[in-house]
Amino acid sequence: MKETTLSSHLPEIVIEPPRSWIHLRLGELWAFRELLYFFIWRDIKIRYKQTVLGASWAVLQPFLTMVVFSVIFGRLAQLPTDGIPYPVFSYTALLPWQLFSRALSDASASLVGSQQMITKVYFPRLFLPMASVVSGLVDFGIAFVVLLGLMLFYGIQPTLAVLALPFFLLLAMLTAMALGMWLSALNVRYRDIKYVAPFLIQFWLYATPIAYSSSLIPEEWRVLYGLNPMAGVVEGFRWALLGQQANFNAMLLVSIGMVMLLFVSGLVYFQRMELTFADVV
Repeated sequence: MKETTLSSHLPEIVIEPPRSWIHLRLGELWAFRELLYFFIWRDIKIRYKQTVLGASWAVLQPFLTMVVFSVIFGRLAQLPTDGIPYPVFSYTALLPWQLFSRALSDASASLVGSQQMITKVYFPRLFLPMASVVSGLVDFGIAFVVLLGLMLFYGIQPTLAVLALPFFLLLAMLTAMALGMWLSALNVRYRDIKYVAPFLIQFWLYATPIAYSSSLIPEEWRVLYGLNPMAGVVEGFRWALLGQQANFNAMLLVSIGMVMLLFVSGLVYFQRMELTFADVV
C-alpha cells in the first residue's frame, strides 16, 4: 500500500524575483491587502503606546510649533503673511508638514524595525513604508480639527478651493512615500540613514515656506524653488483653505514633476534592493 504524505497535497508556490526594472505586482499587493490593514492598525496602536498624553501629541506638536513661530517670525521678525493672521498662516502649513515629516521618519526605519518578520515570512515589503505613510492620516485628522477652530476664531471662511484639498493631501503622502522608499531601502544596507533622516527633515523644514510665504522668493527663482515638492504642497494647502491668491502655478507643476520622478525612481530602487532585504537586514 502506497504511503501518502500531507506535503503531497499542499500547493507548491514558487517565489521568483521580478524580471523587469518596474514590476508592480498589483495582483500580489491586492492579495495581501488585509496584511496592509494590519500594518496600518499596528502602527496606529503603537504610536502613542505607554505615553501619558496619548493622541494629544498629534495636536500639541504642531500647535506648540505654531506658537513658537508666531512669536519669533510673526511678532519679532514680522514676516509678511499676505493678510492672513500668523497663527492660522503657520498652522495651515504645519499640518501637511507634520504628516510628511512623521511619515518619512517612520517609513525610513520601517524595514529595519521589522527585520524579524522580513527574515522569516514573505510578504510585499512595500507594505511597511506604505503603512507608515497611511497611518499618519489619523494624526492629521485630529490636528485638522484644531485648524478649523482657529479659522472659526479668526473669521476665515473656506472657498470652493477647499475641494482641491484632497489633491494636495495626496501629493504630501506621495512625497513621503517616494522618499520613504528611497530611505528605507538605503537604511537596510547603510545604517547611517537613521542619523541622516532627522537632519534632512530639520533642514527641509526651513527650506519649505512654513514660517514664511513663498512670495518672499524672487519671481525668477520660484520655479526652481518648486524642486522642493513640499513647497507646492504647503502653498496649495494655504490656497485651498485660506483662499489666498493662486500665484504658485508654475512652482506647483515643478513640484508635481519632482514628486513623480522621486516616486518612480524610488519604486525602481526599492524593488531592486528588495531581493537582498532578507539577507542584509
